[in-house]
Amino acid sequence: MVDYFQHHLGAKLLLSYLIIIAVGILVLVMASQSLLPASFNRHMAGVDMAGMMGGGQGPGARGQGMGQLYADFRASFNEALLYAALAATLFAAALAIFFSRTVIAPVRGMSLATQRIADGRYDERVAVSGSDELAQLAARFNQMAEKLEQVESMRRRLIGDVSHELRTPLTAIKGSAEGLMDGVLPATDETYQQIHAEAERLSRLVDDLQELSRVEAHAYELDLRDLDASALIKTVIKRLQYQFDEKRVTLTSSLTPNPILLHADEDRIVQVLTNLTGNALQYTPAGGQVSISVEAAGSEARFSVKDTGLGIPTEHLSHIFDRFYRVDKSRSRARGGSGIGLTIARHLVEAHGGKIWAESEGEGKGSTFVFTLPLKGGIESRR
Repeated sequence: MVDYFQHHLGAKLLLSYLIIIAVGILVLVMASQSLLPASFNRHMAGVDMAGMMGGGQGPGARGQGMGQLYADFRASFNEALLYAALAATLFAAALAIFFSRTVIAPVRGMSLATQRIADGRYDERVAVSGSDELAQLAARFNQMAEKLEQVESMRRRLIGDVSHELRTPLTAIKGSAEGLMDGVLPATDETYQQIHAEAERLSRLVDDLQELSRVEAHAYELDLRDLDASALIKTVIKRLQYQFDEKRVTLTSSLTPNPILLHADEDRIVQVLTNLTGNALQYTPAGGQVSISVEAAGSEARFSVKDTGLGIPTEHLSHIFDRFYRVDKSRSRARGGSGIGLTIARHLVEAHGGKIWAESEGEGKGSTFVFTLPLKGGIESRR
């Protein structure tokens, strides 16, 4: 019973009302009992009881005496009741103010905190005490404030990252153009190829940013259809085989003899596999190996892209899908990509109702990227 009152605001309010009523009645009774004798004696002072009772006189005189006695008694009782009611009202009002403050104080605190958050102070938090509905509301409020703070931090970081990523190729293009104008750089095919390569990097980055904006805003439609998971992997291998051969990295696959049917968007899943496989190629040195596999695990298809490359330290695994995140800060985008491909892959997988994560035993021990998708019939069409 005690736990029930601790966890429910309505029960606390009901109990406070009952306490106020009980205290009011108790004070009323005690005050009336203590005030009534004094009030009665004051009204009866100086009254000739014998004359009032009509001693030695007729019944009419006695009737008048009894009436006067009753009138004085009623007046004294009403006086005592008035003071008792006033005392009970004061006590009840004090209790009501005390109990109301326990409700109003946290609400007022959240109201002030909301205003401060609206003014841009996202580090604002409210105190959480107890476990009733108000305490739960305060906890949810703090969670919301924390999320807003994270979003604001990500927004600022995104602006800084985008500015940095755009500045790098623009600086190279500007420097090459100035070198050509000043005659420092020769007007050769090699110079123009360098400028063109930087422009291509800039174009790819803008395209990636546009794609990231669309997937994060869910501003696209999924063309869901029945697919064979093995066929998707074969498409990716055919698309990337030349790049692997050029870098002398072995690309293999492990497929099941029985088809694994999915209900998914073919282009989007191929895009996810391409991003993951291309990422594995970038971080796997020559002579290494990348393997793509898929298997049915319960009601899901489990894809994995495993490489023998540089590996990922444990502390970086939880951030590997953040936009622009790089394990090695010294790696250039020319070698490490735009840093957005994994973020796009995560959003696309989650849009299909799946999950994606990275596994690695540490630096130099390779890494494995795994994502799951519901098998055919396990996801409804989405838009």
